[in-house]
Amino acid sequence: MTTQPTGLTIMVIDDSSTIRRSAEIFLTQAGYHVVLAEDGFDALAKINDHHPSLVFCDILMPRLDGYQTCALIKKSAKFHATPVVMLSSKDGLFDRARGTMVGSSAYLTKPFSKDSLLAAVRDHAQGRTDAAA
Repeated sequence: MTTQPTGLTIMVIDDSSTIRRSAEIFLTQAGYHVVLAEDGFDALAKINDHHPSLVFCDILMPRLDGYQTCALIKKSAKFHATPVVMLSSKDGLFDRARGTMVGSSAYLTKPFSKDSLLAAVRDHAQGRTDAAA
């Protein structure tokens, strides 16, 4: 029995290259395949090709914000069951509630640690890995 689901694809959507790079390093070291997107439009263009098992999505982004991006992913017949974890530097109740309203599974405050990022993956990609096993 493997505790680390290698090969699982995770998408990280954030307009900050520092956050994208940190997440990519943490997730790649843990054995995950990572797809990066700079904003919601970039993510929507890539999601169909990569079929991520989990999406991390920043809230404050230009053009298409995280709430709109999450809502569009959740409205898609193909990806409505894909867990989306919102990323934000704000840790307010309103932000969490709004994220829940558009269908996000959880909320991770930036800057995140390697441990908190990997814990979010374990918590929210769990159902997907069990189904594949």
